[in-house]
Amino acid sequence: MAKTHVDGLTLYATRWCPFCIRVFRTLDTLGLEVDIADPTRDPAARDALWQARGRGTVPVLRIQHPDGEVEWMPESADIVTWLRAHHG
Repeated sequence: MAKTHVDGLTLYATRWCPFCIRVFRTLDTLGLEVDIADPTRDPAARDALWQARGRGTVPVLRIQHPDGEVEWMPESADIVTWLRAHHG
């Protein structure tokens, strides 16, 4: 199945984190593709995460709303619920 890229979403995550894997599986199930930023491999992603949240834990979904507002959503369960509600 072809995936649909969703503009305005960046998932800060690692490939080995079990909570991140939960979000990746939801993206696959929904056929969605978002930008991925791995703070363990990308210093700019790590810095952005720390500046926005004051911590470096993942997963975090960065949502750029159409009005320009930026929302940082932590917690895999919340991210999965949001993805299903808005793109499911």
